[in-house]
Amino acid sequence: MSFADTFKALSDNSRREILLMLKSGRMSAGEISSHFNMTNATVSYHLSQLKKADLITEIKEKNYIYYELNISVFEEIMLWISQFGEDRNEK
Repeated sequence: MSFADTFKALSDNSRREILLMLKSGRMSAGEISSHFNMTNATVSYHLSQLKKADLITEIKEKNYIYYELNISVFEEIMLWISQFGEDRNEK
């Protein structure tokens, strides 16, 4: 995972909406697509960008592919961001 890919993926509103949807559990591409007014190809592109950034993973079951959050990447981002909240006088 690179922070550049992560922040690029997070910069798009549709991808952030997908992440929020996946917060409640895994979903198929069709389930995700049904929440948007965009083509399946566009949803697929957004999913590929989220996968490239390791923000989501895919699980294949029979004829379906399900997507779910990769929580460890979010934890890593939060850990990195949290270092900026430290008191500068504590050294």
